[in-house]
Amino acid sequence: MPASEYEAVVGAFNPGQVVQEFWWDEDADDDLRKGIEEHTGEQLVDEDHHDVCDGAIIWWRKSDAEDGDLTDLLVDAQANLDDGGVIWVLTPKPNTNEHVPTGEVAEAARVAGMNATSAVSAGDSWSGTQVVSRSRGR
Repeated sequence: MPASEYEAVVGAFNPGQVVQEFWWDEDADDDLRKGIEEHTGEQLVDEDHHDVCDGAIIWWRKSDAEDGDLTDLLVDAQANLDDGGVIWVLTPKPNTNEHVPTGEVAEAARVAGMNATSAVSAGDSWSGTQVVSRSRGR
């Protein structure tokens, strides 16, 4: 997989940063996960980690809506974030049974008091939507 497929997601984090991972499953892209770990020099921490983190990735599939709510998950991820931390919501690409439209991610972010700022390809099977906190002045 060319590094450029992961560049936007991996490049959102800096060396030394701690990135929290939510809703990992067997279908998660291991190359993307390894890319983040190699770039930051830190292992991803799981959703049970309760210390401050610098960023987060959320693996979200259509069927995950049966067991959880993306808005609530975004709020949970944001609770551990340091100021300025970014969240990437990673969803299966279109034309798959588990695809989640970018608009649904953007709506969940809006309800959570956040903004979806960009959508990118994140490998062969995943798309990424970057979500950030709204600035206090808005």
